[in-house]
Formats: sequence, C-alpha cells, structure tokens
Amino acid sequence: MRHHYLSVFLLSLIAFWTAPRLGAAEAGPLNVVVLYADDWRFDTLGCAGNPVVKTPNLDSLAAEGTRFKRACVTTSICGVSRATLFTGQWMSRHGNPAFQMFKTPMGETYPGLLRGQGYWVGHVGKWHNGKFPQEAFDFGRSYSGRHYIKEPDGSTVHVTQKNQKDALEFLDTRPKDKPFCLTLAFFATHAEDQNPKQYLYQPESEGLYKEVNIPVPATGSDEHFKKLPPFIANEKNEGRNRWHWRFDTPEKYQEYMKAYYRMATEVDAACGRVLETLKSQGVLDRTLVIFTTDNGYFHGEHGLADKWYPYEESIRVPLIVRDPRTPEARRGGTNDEFVLNVDLAPTILAATGVKAPATMQGQDFAPLYLAATPPAWRQEFFYEHATLRSVDFIPASEALVRKDVKYLFWPDFKYEELFDLKADPKEEHNLAGDPAQAVQLVELRKRFEELKSAAR
Repeated sequence: MRHHYLSVFLLSLIAFWTAPRLGAAEAGPLNVVVLYADDWRFDTLGCAGNPVVKTPNLDSLAAEGTRFKRACVTTSICGVSRATLFTGQWMSRHGNPAFQMFKTPMGETYPGLLRGQGYWVGHVGKWHNGKFPQEAFDFGRSYSGRHYIKEPDGSTVHVTQKNQKDALEFLDTRPKDKPFCLTLAFFATHAEDQNPKQYLYQPESEGLYKEVNIPVPATGSDEHFKKLPPFIANEKNEGRNRWHWRFDTPEKYQEYMKAYYRMATEVDAACGRVLETLKSQGVLDRTLVIFTTDNGYFHGEHGLADKWYPYEESIRVPLIVRDPRTPEARRGGTNDEFVLNVDLAPTILAATGVKAPATMQGQDFAPLYLAATPPAWRQEFFYEHATLRSVDFIPASEALVRKDVKYLFWPDFKYEELFDLKADPKEEHNLAGDPAQAVQLVELRKRFEELKSAAR
C-alpha cells in the first residue's frame, strides 16, 4: 500500500512540473464543477460516434478537453456509484451496497475536504445515499425520483430545468472571493420507473428525433437473451422485466429510445448553460470541469434494460475532462486507458492542491493528459455488485476486467463466464467451459482473487 501511494505521489509531482502554468489572471486554486448525469453509457454522445443523439455542448467540451473512451464504473448502480464518486472507494470499502448512507465520513470525501480548505461547496440534484447531509454543504438542494417536481410556490418544473436553475443560482450567489466546487447531479436520463411513459421529456423536445429510426442493437434478440446465464435469462430478472416495459416491440423501442435521447439532449443543454455562465463570469479557464455518469445502460442489448451486470454496455461510461492546465496541443484528444469512478475524487483533490486521505483507493489520472510522457497505468480492475432483493431479482456479480478479456463470477450461483473481447466484443460466447481456456482461466481466477482482496 505504501508503494501505491508513493507511486501516485510521484506521478502527481511529474504532472505538476510538466503541466503548463496558469497565467497571472488565472492564478489561484482551481474551481471544480462536476456535471454528473444518470443512466447513460459511454456512447450516448455525438462525439463518441453515436449516429442519433445530439449533444453539441458536451461535444464542444470534449473538443476543449480530453475524452476518456474506456472510462468504467466499479459498481453499475446509482447509489453505490455516487458513493464511489465522493469517497474514491470501491463499494466494499465505503459500505453502501443498496442506497444507504456510505460509511466514510463526509470529511473524507472530496466535497468535505475542499470545504475544509475554504472552498464554497454545493450539491444540486440527486443524492441517493440516505438522508442528504445538508450541513455538509454551503449550498445544498437534493431531489430526484420524478421528472416533474412541485416547487414551494406550487408551480411545476421539469427536474432538468430545476437542476439548471439551482446550479446557476449557486454560481450567481457564491462568494466571489472563494474558490468553489459544485456537483450538479442530474436525475435525467434515469427513467421514472413507476410511470408507464418512463422518460418524461420537456414538451419543447417533442420534435427531436421524430423522423429518425433508432438502430436496434445487434444483440437485442431473444436468441441473445437465451445465451445469458440461466438465472439472468428468465422472466423474473429485473433487467428482463424492464426490457418488457420499454423494448419488447419495435414500436415501443422507437418510442422509448427517442424519449430517452430527448432527455439526454436536455441535459446537454443544461450543461451548456452552466458552461456559458462560467465563461461569462470569467472563471471557465480557472475551473476543472468533469462530465461523467453513474453507470452505463442497456438499450436492449442481450434482451435487457437498465444496468447492474458486468457487461460492457453497463460498466462503461462517458468521461470528459476540461482542465485549464491541459496543453493547447492536447486539447480535443482522447485516451484509451482504464479510468474508473474511484479515480475522480483523488484527481479533483490533486488538481486543487488538497491531499487525498489514505482511505481513497483511486488514483489521480491527470498525468494521463498533463505529463510530457504519460505514466504506466492500470491494465485491469475488479468489478463488484451486491445481490439486491433476491437472487431472482438482481443477483450479485463480480468480474476481472481487462481490455482484451473479461472474467465474470456470479457468487450466488458459483457460475463463471469468460469472454475474449478482441474476438467477441459484444460478449456473445462464454468460453469458461472451453478446455482450450483452462490455463488462462487458472491465471484469471488467481488475479481476480488478488484484486478482490485489494478492493476490500
């Protein structure tokens, strides 16, 4: 563990000395804005090659920063992933397997640590980790679960509009003599689960995607669903249940995917307003801006909807970082390393000159885009997800993830899967029972146990 933190310190030191210095007009601590969307995966961006969804503001953010093409979460579910964002820890350490408050004190999270260093700290939108700790923020507005929200004056507002309004109020009312940190936690594009419409976009978005035909995923068939492990490939599983809500006819698929993309474009517009405000206040080039999401999302792949499981659509998320320290020649670049949600908190702290506590398990990834010579980086990681409600509803899952191979273990059933991601990027063929993979399987099991132990 000492060697790990020494290496992280050395990488941060290299990044500091090789990064361009901020000009005199930009001197002082960096501000931080985290734009944190809900339930959309790595390719729900125009700049990521999505042929349908329109995200012009986030595309522009990527053109001014760095887009990480292989960003992943260590647990693919809202509450756990949010706890990991704040604490820089795997689920095993922060202790929130199912939407309860994480065990880590707020003083050891990036908002708490920055507030302790004099930052004006705000949280707007979804919290999803037990009771919202209002006292831990200078500006705190917590709400989620509905797409239309009643305001105190009795009026109704769309949740994305409320997210935007509250974020702009934070920026407008913050003390101008203090650095600031804002986490803008959108509820969109999360479905309103109990509503038959699922994705309640704003009326003005009705015209978006009207004449477009959304491509159905190649693995979105019953044949692919039946290839899943038997405890997933049944009608009791919640991923299949939600597939029926949204995708079980061609007409529903088009309706719900268009509604989903409309909500994504609305989030993009709100992000644009926040970025415009930062620019108009003259602080954009003194602000570290991060856009990411809490988990990926199945759009019918494998005959599933939502998230939870260690397949690619579920664990990979968008990540864009606009860092004013980035050299001009590198802006607009992409990176293919495994950057994880556990890395966000230590990266934020390093950028603001605040020491990360020893409890944080992630790494500062800024050297990947700041250092003259990018450092050696992780080539694998451990994924975990707890059983929710019952093994029929959402069973536990674990995985060892590499770029070319993935080993999955389902602890409730002692069931293994093995995928050659180079030859089989859509994870259609389980090789765990192939005698030719026996030697590799032994190595993967051993490494899986080592990473699991390190996470815990």
